Amino acid sequence: MFNLLSKAPSSAKNDILSGLTVALALVPEAVAFAFVAHVEPLVGLYAAFIVGLITAVFGGRPGMISGATGAMAVVMVSLVLEHGAEYLFAAVLLTGFLQVLAGVFKLGKFIRMVPHPVMLGFVNGLAIVIFLAQLGQFKVSDGQGVMQWMSGSTLYIMLGLVALTMAIIHFLPKLTTAVPSSLAAILVVTGLAIGLDLDARTVIDYVKDMTGNADATIAGGFPTFHIPDVPWNFETLKIIFPYALILAAIGLIESLLTLTLIDEITQTRGQSNRECIGQGAANLTCGVFGAMGGCAMIGQSMININSGGRSRLSGITAAVLLLVFIVFAAGLIEMIPLAALVGVMFMVVLGTFEWSSFRIMKRVPKSDAFVIVLVSGVTVFTDLAIAVCVGVIVSALVFAWEHAKHIYTTNYIDTDGSKVYELHGPLFFGSVKNFSELFNVEQDPEHVVVEFKYSRVADHSAIEAIDNLAERYSKEGKTLHLRHLSSDCKALLNKASDLVEVNVIEDPTYKVASDKLA
Repeated sequence: MFNLLSKAPSSAKNDILSGLTVALALVPEAVAFAFVAHVEPLVGLYAAFIVGLITAVFGGRPGMISGATGAMAVVMVSLVLEHGAEYLFAAVLLTGFLQVLAGVFKLGKFIRMVPHPVMLGFVNGLAIVIFLAQLGQFKVSDGQGVMQWMSGSTLYIMLGLVALTMAIIHFLPKLTTAVPSSLAAILVVTGLAIGLDLDARTVIDYVKDMTGNADATIAGGFPTFHIPDVPWNFETLKIIFPYALILAAIGLIESLLTLTLIDEITQTRGQSNRECIGQGAANLTCGVFGAMGGCAMIGQSMININSGGRSRLSGITAAVLLLVFIVFAAGLIEMIPLAALVGVMFMVVLGTFEWSSFRIMKRVPKSDAFVIVLVSGVTVFTDLAIAVCVGVIVSALVFAWEHAKHIYTTNYIDTDGSKVYELHGPLFFGSVKNFSELFNVEQDPEHVVVEFKYSRVADHSAIEAIDNLAERYSKEGKTLHLRHLSSDCKALLNKASDLVEVNVIEDPTYKVASDKLA
């Protein structure tokens, strides 16, 4: 419904202009997430620069933007409140180490196990989260630190400029693709607000309200090397390790799902394990430069892709320009109306949300529709990592339940008078109960053959079920023969090992995942 993908050809010019657009949009986001984590605004801004630069250079997905994120900030806040910012930096350092290990051991490949309904729920949930986050920009301080909703002319000006920004982003590409429409919208709205002296809230107004400091600014120097000032002992490790583990998991899940989304949009393929290492290297660096760490940002990544950013140059440009703003041009950035940035993010919401999911709800299985809604809701009300884990678990349980019902046998008596059970369907933990009920042990003849040619033995639960069946026939004084069972399965069988008919030529060669084989 809302295809905002840039049709401009990939070029250095488009990457640089797109990077500039992203840099402008990063400022209020980084400040907001720093506020959530209860650290100084510069801690969030430095994180956006460091994470953005290192992942752009070393990460596995050109065009993807990383920085300080809300998903990680909400985990950090309790650590900061209880132990202080120095422990946060130590936790971010450990987070980076864990993420590098994930990449080294090639754990990024498991992102392929995330089902499509979970991806749809992830995208829709994050679009809603991005939208709800922008509503905070419609609040102003009452002078006593209490945020209240805008009203009167301030609200009307805000809404008008937001609408103008969205209109420019939507219609400008129909006229020209020479300049990213998001960047053009920000420049036009900023010029209009300054030229007409409109009473529009700006970036610096937002920073002052968030910090409660009338003299607040985003200006600062270069990040400085800083080893976290914490006791380097086991007690510190006990404090920071749970946080680091959660941060590492959230960061990698959000980054790899965003990578997968951009892969689908651009019809290219990123490198998930390299992205794990890139994210880890970025957080390691944040930990020793006094920054709060971060991960991939779906909103800013969509701004970049929609604006024509495709290569690593776009991410590098965004990070470098953000640092330039902090050090040299803070005054210019502080004048940008919040309405322009809100309008850009609203268009990101429209472009990110999978509107087609409404149309397909009646066409897909009810279980898939349920997973889409479930993951979207959990993403909004809890966090991304929990939502994805819940979605994968529910999808796996549904898959197991459905396939557990697909096991059956066709039975006949062969020329030797033996009864043959020709097994069809997968034999795994979910279907073992149905499997055991397929056999009439008391009424069967002395010799029984189970034919596995059309079945798949999937796990150790299946092996145990075969063992138990052999034991049941043995107690009745009958002989159970297993035919066309893989050699791996035979090696795992205990009670039935002497009953297996060997047929090496026709036996399948698939492997069975089991601790016994390890």
